[in-house]
Amino acid sequence: MTGLFSALQYDFMQNALLGSLLVAIMCAITGTFIVIKRLVFLSGGISHGAFAGLGAAYFLGINPMLGAMLFAVLSAVAITRVILRQSMPADATIGIFWATGMAAGVLFIYITPGYAPDLMPYLFGDILTISKEQLFWMAVFSLLSVLFTGLLFRQLVAVSFDEDFARLRGLPVGAIMMMLMIMNSVAIVLMIQSVGIILVMALLTIPPLVGLALAAEIRTVMLYAFLSAVVITVGGLALSFLLDLPSGPAVVMLGVVLLAVVKLSRRFSFSSKI
Repeated sequence: MTGLFSALQYDFMQNALLGSLLVAIMCAITGTFIVIKRLVFLSGGISHGAFAGLGAAYFLGINPMLGAMLFAVLSAVAITRVILRQSMPADATIGIFWATGMAAGVLFIYITPGYAPDLMPYLFGDILTISKEQLFWMAVFSLLSVLFTGLLFRQLVAVSFDEDFARLRGLPVGAIMMMLMIMNSVAIVLMIQSVGIILVMALLTIPPLVGLALAAEIRTVMLYAFLSAVVITVGGLALSFLLDLPSGPAVVMLGVVLLAVVKLSRRFSFSSKI
């Protein structure tokens, strides 16, 4: 443990710690609405669609994260439009984007001249390699997410719980859904460095589930989601450093353990009251 505190003098550990806190904010805000709206599987389609952007960026010789961001936003817009129009079943649409994104990403990387890039940090994450530039954009997005949620909190809650009721109240459900999914897509790309494309769904899902197990009021749920996200991201960072484990899987497994403990404790406390 002494070695962990001494490591905080290094820039990469400071960046990783700050990145963990910013990820916690994104999980608490974006993840809560995604879980309540039951759009977790949709997030998986977006994250795997972003992989096509990574591959295309490598092929074109540009910043991979820019390619991922572009493809993630386009995937979010396309999937949301299909769902709102109900022109195809939602699960089929998401499955198509899921498979197409991975396939396109692999093909782009395969035809890229030269040595194949190391995809492990993008697939499973490595928060220890997060850069100051990435931290800057994560901080900007976190601030915008807080402002956006504060301004449209009631509308977001209404659309998340009951679209039909929101329409009866005259709310622009389609526009709000589109903004929520674009926000979700940006959060996904910014969190790729932490846990990777494959595991980002778990990071978006576990903290809000912990919050929902502990509270019913949305603001309180978000608070618990933030605190639990801090625990699992910082704890996963510590485990990866102390035990020489990959940071992404360590974060997710710690989150699974925390969720299980919360669920079991709630069950036992309920049983004892009976």
